[in-house]
Amino acid sequence: MLIGRLIAAAILLAIPAGATAKWIGSAEHRLVESQTAATPSTGQVAVASASDVEYCNPELKKILRRVLMSCGLMGGDAARGCQPVQAKNVATMSGSDFNALFRPMKERGGIVQFDKDKSELDKDDLSLVEKVFADQKGASYFFVVARASPEGSVTHNRDLSKARAEAVMSHLKQKFNDPDLEKEVGMLWLGEEFAQLEDEFCQWRRSSTSECGGSKNKELNRSAFVAWIDCQL
Repeated sequence: MLIGRLIAAAILLAIPAGATAKWIGSAEHRLVESQTAATPSTGQVAVASASDVEYCNPELKKILRRVLMSCGLMGGDAARGCQPVQAKNVATMSGSDFNALFRPMKERGGIVQFDKDKSELDKDDLSLVEKVFADQKGASYFFVVARASPEGSVTHNRDLSKARAEAVMSHLKQKFNDPDLEKEVGMLWLGEEFAQLEDEFCQWRRSSTSECGGSKNKELNRSAFVAWIDCQL
């Protein structure tokens, strides 16, 4: 009788741990769960811990949480993503400071460059998106941060950068059979208004081999930054 009661108690105690380990459909619930979930696998702990040491500072984590809550990762929501005005509010910092948070991700991310006034992905763009996305290494969130160069109207460039972010998302849906995709990919479209990339980002892995920097900086900002974020949130 005593043994039976002990077994029943053990089963009851095990239920909450199993429940908190489930993947939650919305970003808000996932963030709450991440604070109380059961310990992940050894491989995932190693990846996240190493990344936390390298670039996951408190400021970056704060920005990432705001993006997750304000800019998407809500499964099935057609209005996913953040446009420039929202992105400024989410970041609560200057564009250069915002970009500085992502500089340590040079080896983890890539910059997909588009033709002027275009949002279609060519074969080199597709190849880079696939390589970066396939290199998940246990990370939970994939960011797509699209921009436009300062030609044309502000409104047009907002729409153009949105189309670029959505082009990346559309290809991921077609290429990868990932049931959690809608809950993994966070998108920001910045237009020409916020956080234009500086020359130092020319050294990143890019889908274009064209000259970059200086007078060619406009070409660098016809782009979408893509990267898995390893930070434990």
